[in-house]
Amino acid sequence: MSEIIVDLDEARRDLAAVFRWIARESMHEGIANHFSFAVSDDGQQFLMNPYGVHFSRMKASDLVLLDARKTPDDYGENIDPTAWWIHGAMHRNNPQARCIIHLHSKYATALSALKDPSLPAVDQTTCRFHNRVAIDTGFDGMGLDDEAERLSQCLGNKRMMMMGNHGFMSVGETPALAFDLAYHYERGCRTYITALSTGAPLSFLPNNVAEKTARQWEQYENVADKHLAAIRSILDDDAPDYRH
Repeated sequence: MSEIIVDLDEARRDLAAVFRWIARESMHEGIANHFSFAVSDDGQQFLMNPYGVHFSRMKASDLVLLDARKTPDDYGENIDPTAWWIHGAMHRNNPQARCIIHLHSKYATALSALKDPSLPAVDQTTCRFHNRVAIDTGFDGMGLDDEAERLSQCLGNKRMMMMGNHGFMSVGETPALAFDLAYHYERGCRTYITALSTGAPLSFLPNNVAEKTARQWEQYENVADKHLAAIRSILDDDAPDYRH
C-alpha cells in the first residue's frame, strides 16, 4: 500500500472550516456530534474535536490527536466518551475510512426516525446516494463500547451510513469529500421530508436513471475540493481565526 501523506496543519484547518460551516448551516447540536480525520498510514491516529468547544468557534489548534488503540481514560475529560468509542471503533476497524463526519442534522435525523429510513431517488441530489448508503436499524444506545463496535461493522464498502433512530455518518478520503457528502445528504433528506409533508404522491425516479445520475455525481471532478475551498475563502475573510 502506498504511503499516505497528510499535511497535518492543513488537515486541521480543513476540519476547523467544516465545523464552522456546519454551524452556519444549522446542522450541528452545539458541542455534540463529532468529526475525525485519520492522519497515519494505518488509520489509527486521528484528529477529533475536543469535548466542550462549540462548532461555531472551533479552531485548527483545538483539534486533538488521538490513537484508536488507546482508551478514553488516556484522554480524560477532554474527549466525549461517546465520540471516542464511535470514532475509535470506526478508525480501528475501517482503516479506509479516513475522514468521518457524524451528525444529528434536522432532516436526516427525522428520516432516521421513520420505519423505513432509506432515502429514495426523488431528485438530482437524492440520486447521488442511490444504493450507496448502508442502513443500520439496530440502535442500542448512545454508542458506548459494544454499540460502537457494532456500528463500525455496518459501514461495509459504503461512504454513507444512515444510523436508524440516531443520525448519519459520511466517510471520505478527505475532509472535503466527507463534508460534501454530508452537506448534500442533509439537503437530499430535506427535499424528501418536505415532499412527504405535502401529502401528495411522490415522483420516484426509476433505478436506471437514479444509478446513471449517481455515477455522474461520482465523475464530477474536484467538486468536493472546490466546495471546501469556496467555504474557506469566505471564512478567511470574515472568521480567519478558524485557521489558528
